[in-house]
Amino acid sequence: MKIKAVLAMTLLALAVGVGMSSFRKTVTPYIGFREARRSTGLVQVNGFLADKRYVLKQHEQFLSFRLRDEHGEVMPVEYRGVVPGNFDQATSIVAIGRYERDRFQAEQLLVKCPSKYQAEAQKGRTAS
Repeated sequence: MKIKAVLAMTLLALAVGVGMSSFRKTVTPYIGFREARRSTGLVQVNGFLADKRYVLKQHEQFLSFRLRDEHGEVMPVEYRGVVPGNFDQATSIVAIGRYERDRFQAEQLLVKCPSKYQAEAQKGRTAS
């Protein structure tokens, strides 16, 4: 009976170890621009659209823009994929990818836009 218990505990510990290792590999760390420039793996950075001078080639699914962080640092970003339809209204942008060839090559973009409820609340304040 003890051998079965030891074997079961060993298998359970092994399963937990494999699960934790797999989970750690799938987590994309969230880092600042300076760290992203030095990193070799997949990371995520966030910021705001630095200016409205971005290049959008919808038919090629290409987007090039400049991202500004909360410290005022700016980093060029290139993204190839389906461009979010509300990109130019973004209040915050998260880019997931890696820094290569003097720019951040984003594999995924997450765009946060003001909700319609925030817009309605602001309309109500200005109307008063």
